[in-house]
Amino acid sequence: MKTVVSVSQGSSEYDYDLETEFLGQSFRILRIGTDGDLSRAESVLESVRDQADAIGLSMIHDHYQVGREQLEHPETARLEALVPDKSVTTGAGLRGILQEWAIRHTQSELGHFFDNARVLFMNGQAGYRIAKSLAEHTDNLFFADPYMDFGVPRMLTSLKQLETYTSLTAPIMFRPTAVKAVETILRTPLYRLGEGLVKGSLHHAVQQSHVIVGAIGDLENFGKDELDGKTIITSRVTESALDWMRARKVAMVVDYSPWLEGRPIGVNIMEAMISAALARTPEQLSPDDYLDVIERLGVEPRILYPNGYRRVNRFAFVIHPLSQQYLTKTPPLDWIANVSPPVVMNLVEKAVAYTPPFLYSKVSGITSPTGDEVEGWLITVGGTPREIMAHGPEFTYSRLLAAAKLAKKLGAQIMGLGAFTKVVGDAGITVAKRAPLPITTGNSYSASGALWAAHDAVLKIGRVHVGESGKMAGKAMVVGATGAIGSVCARLLAKAVDEIYLAAPEPAKLLALKESIEQETPGAIVHVAGSADRDLADMDMIVTATSGAGKRILDIMKVKPGCVITDVARPLDISAEDVAKRPDVLVIESGEIQLPGDVRMKDIGLPKGIAYACLAETIVLGLEGKFENFTLGRNIEWEKVREVYKLGLKHGMKLAAISGVNGVFSEEDFARVRALAEESTETA
Repeated sequence: MKTVVSVSQGSSEYDYDLETEFLGQSFRILRIGTDGDLSRAESVLESVRDQADAIGLSMIHDHYQVGREQLEHPETARLEALVPDKSVTTGAGLRGILQEWAIRHTQSELGHFFDNARVLFMNGQAGYRIAKSLAEHTDNLFFADPYMDFGVPRMLTSLKQLETYTSLTAPIMFRPTAVKAVETILRTPLYRLGEGLVKGSLHHAVQQSHVIVGAIGDLENFGKDELDGKTIITSRVTESALDWMRARKVAMVVDYSPWLEGRPIGVNIMEAMISAALARTPEQLSPDDYLDVIERLGVEPRILYPNGYRRVNRFAFVIHPLSQQYLTKTPPLDWIANVSPPVVMNLVEKAVAYTPPFLYSKVSGITSPTGDEVEGWLITVGGTPREIMAHGPEFTYSRLLAAAKLAKKLGAQIMGLGAFTKVVGDAGITVAKRAPLPITTGNSYSASGALWAAHDAVLKIGRVHVGESGKMAGKAMVVGATGAIGSVCARLLAKAVDEIYLAAPEPAKLLALKESIEQETPGAIVHVAGSADRDLADMDMIVTATSGAGKRILDIMKVKPGCVITDVARPLDISAEDVAKRPDVLVIESGEIQLPGDVRMKDIGLPKGIAYACLAETIVLGLEGKFENFTLGRNIEWEKVREVYKLGLKHGMKLAAISGVNGVFSEEDFARVRALAEESTETA
């Protein structure tokens, strides 16, 4: 039987002595904790050197390679020198492999998990291999080494800075006399006073991170306020460690340590066992040796959820003031508006359009029934629609790309474009090509939400009933049916209404669309016409989806009372003036979405927890972990409309409100339209 002894600077409370089989050989593993006493560790090494076939050193500084720096810690070297005739290891070789594999395994298993994540390393030198792997997925790397080594309130923000810091501090940190000097400083009252201030900064750094890399002991001073929703990458996660994380609402843990006999063991022990089993020193072990053992034992990183499945993804969404009036409600511009003539506000409106993007609101509390969560940020660009349309597309592109850089820095994995930012130029295509993260305009869910709202509105008005087939027993028209959005609306309506009328000035395309819908929805009754005029007066529901902004596409005075018109064109097809002419007709601009969970964000002009459909699309994609360019350009794909609608239902999205030109409709608004429609019908 071979014997492996692990001499640990950790607590003797966790000592054990066990026998096991390893690579076809019998092993005795003895763990001896020395409670942080280096002299005692030396004595233990002297006492076990004759009985041990290999020795592991645990809870002691590793020898690190950071960039070009090879760092040998004096205390570790001192212990190794006591047993020159034995295989002694800290597990550095195996640890590097398992650390890097843990990152690649998690990214592959969960898909895009580390994209743009803000990652905090409690010890960047010890986690250098992890940092190198994560750098493939995010630039947001932060290293707390100056805090941990010297109590200096300074965060390193790149691998390059870590390498430079290491080259400068190695002569101090990795010399025996320097180590003693640092330990002396750490015990002084003055340092303790400064440490309290520094810890406040470190607590803030932990709170702002998404992923934390470090030993469990490095996190003991942090509570639920800092660790709620975080992912921790560490080793040797026992049940007691999981209980500790559970109490602090940690979302996920990645444990890269190997397991043996139902318990996590130190990487130093595993490497010592490999060394003893193969009769090679740790320096003689090759990558093939490690790979063979990992495959034979089935060693694999563990992804753990202390409080049950919980994944927190991240998004950003771009908003902008919809009119000069919005600016007058924003401090300090509200004060300027009250004391200045209109001409001054015109100048302010122009000036604000040139301001760089800024963070308007953090968004949190969105939780899907699946256990997935998202947090995000609303980022404001300053241009009103008038200013956006007054400049060329590049003007807005440059501001959206600046917003995308800010979103990436915050940690967003996808960014949505809101209001007029998504109709400028080629409707998101150019921005997506240049942006450092995926982009969506939200138009797929906007189309879906508008039709969802129209369906509910028709039922609220109550002039059309739902038949036995589940379809509305009425007639619906799509104006602009051969366009990208119009064809999607036509396909959706064919499944929800008895008869559908398609209007567009393109006969061949109309016939092809009619044929496609009839094949896709057997039993659908589809009519086609070159314009809306002929059949307009018979429609219970009308969807306008043309690209002819500024042109009158239908005569609203010919629409029958109680009709529900849904305007999904952007810019709108139907003007506010036309809407005002027919109080007995309901004109819908959009359907707003109730987000799942206890949503927390600043006011966006809607009730708490309710979002515009384009914002909801970005959130749905975030909940699903679908970080890709989704809805771009003016050619909305029917498949994506259907997909995002189904994903919305999966993640608990509900139709919450129906909006028109004057905002969200109330129940009184529906009742008024219903009464006026009945009155108009009776007097006709």
